[in-house]
This record gives sequence, C-alpha cells and structure tokens, in this order.
Amino acid sequence: MRAITYDRFGSAGEVLTLEEVPTPSPAEGEVLVRLKTSGVNPSDIRARAGGRPGVVKPPFPKIIPHSDGAGVIEAVGAGVPADRIGERVWIWNGQWQRAFGTAAEYIALPSAQAVRLPDETTFEEGAVLGIPGLTACHAVLGGGSVEGKTVFVSGGAGTVGRLAVQVAASSGATVLASARGEEGLEAARTAGAAHVFDYTDADLADRILDATGGRPMDRIVEVEFGRNAETNARIVAERGTIAAYGSAKDMSPQIPFYPLMFKAVTLDLVLVYLLDEEERRRAVENLTSLLTRRALDLRIAQVLPLHQCAEAHDIVAEGRRAGSVLLSI
Repeated sequence: MRAITYDRFGSAGEVLTLEEVPTPSPAEGEVLVRLKTSGVNPSDIRARAGGRPGVVKPPFPKIIPHSDGAGVIEAVGAGVPADRIGERVWIWNGQWQRAFGTAAEYIALPSAQAVRLPDETTFEEGAVLGIPGLTACHAVLGGGSVEGKTVFVSGGAGTVGRLAVQVAASSGATVLASARGEEGLEAARTAGAAHVFDYTDADLADRILDATGGRPMDRIVEVEFGRNAETNARIVAERGTIAAYGSAKDMSPQIPFYPLMFKAVTLDLVLVYLLDEEERRRAVENLTSLLTRRALDLRIAQVLPLHQCAEAHDIVAEGRRAGSVLLSI
C-alpha cells in the first residue's frame, strides 16, 4: 500500500516520504480500514517536528503519521462480527502510541477505534471527528448538560473552537465567544455565539460581563489557558469549570490560584487521547447525535492528495487555513 512515512524529526519537506509498505492484516479484535481521507492536526505537526516535551527521537523506527481519518472496513480479525465489513467508519487515536496512523491507504486497529459514520456524514467530514470533534464535544459536554447555562468559548473561530460554539449552542446553552478580526468574529457568530468579542481587547472581561448583565460563565472552553487565566478567573462562575485544551503561547503559566479557589473552580485539562472508556463513549454518543441532526458545520479548508502531505503539514503549521486540512487517499 502507499503510505507517508518518516523515521526522524525535522521539517515536513525533509522527512516525510511517500513509499510502498506492506498492507497490514487485522489481528484479533481489530478491523482493517480502507482509508478515504486523513486529517492533519497541529498535534501531528508537533509529533513529526519533535515538538513534544521530553521526546528526543521518534518512538518507533518508522512512523505513518495522523490520528484522524475515515474510510470503509474491508476485513475483520477474530472476534469481530463479520457484518462490520463494508461499514463506513471514522477513526480516533489512529497514531496515538502506535507506529502506523492514517496517512496511508489502509490502517488496522482495534475495532472500537473505528466508529460507524452516520449516513449523513461524508468521508471528508469524518476525518475531522477524531481530535477536533471529540475535543469540542468533551470540552463542552464532558461535565454534563449545558442546557440553560452560559458557555464562553475562547478562540471561537478556530477548528475546535468553532465546533465547540456549535456543540454548546445546539445543546441549549447561551454561547459567548472570542476571536480576532472581522472574519474570525463572523465565523464565531455564524456558528451560534450570541455575543462575540475581540480577544485582544484590554477590557475583555468587562465587555463579556456587560453583555450578560453581570452573569458569569458556567463553563469556559479555553484554547490558550496561560494567556487567558486572569480573564477567565474574573468571568467564571462560582463552581464553574474551565475546560482547557491548549496553552501553546504560554506553556508554563502562572495561574491566579486564590481567585479561582475562592470560586471553587474546576480546571479540566482536556486531552482526548486519554479519555477513559466512559468519557469516550459519552463523547462519541454526543458527537453522533449532533451529526445525525446535522447540527455541525464541519468546515473543510483544503483537501490535498496523499503525495502532498508535506504541503498539508506546512499549511497547518503556518496557520494558512480557515478550517481543517485533509488528505484524499
């Protein structure tokens, strides 16, 4: 089969190679998926570039990148019902703690990691579900229903943030969001945010509370935890939750501990790779329900052929996108 591989850290153009590798066979409890699409996420770029803390060399001799993708089950291993053959599926954790991910024609992986793709959802949309979709669903709904609550989404024009706005709005919350520039603000607004704010505003906390008549946020979905810790401490409600899935601009933040403690705030650090079985089951169920209701606009910025994987990595790394970047296989 054709696959993109790398065996050392470096720039995309230097280390990513298109080659022929053996097609895997499904082991016991596994399925073999003929992939149609592969999703490119920032975490894939960091992994290939050697940007994960404490990791000095690739964990496997040869790696096929990417954890997200969608396709059709072509074969099953022992213990997996044969009626799964022919099923349209999307993939989660395709390359998490595994050597071979979705930037290939085939992937063999545990049956549970290939989730039935709703009939209403395309293969392109399916390649957005593993990391962005599950992150948005868990960050918004991981603590339970948000119906009737106020939810603030930081970075509401980003891939995860814009999905989080849609998840919250479709789940009955009043949603507020931050973004930057007219295009970003409009993206958050059309996703379902009742109020949008420029995140560079020096008076951001005051403007948010003015918009709600002083009502604080029951839940905050945060993409830049360190940069926004002070603002969030001001706007979060007593016993509220800050669900943070990123802090790239300040990876060793100082936090306003006492303002958060005296509101009994819960800090939920979201890493969808490590959801437990029950958390993942709920996130998948919530995501499937939203997809079936066509409540999500899974914005696709660009689809490139497999051999242009390096270019896809560069597009994501440089922020030259308004939506997800995918490979067509």
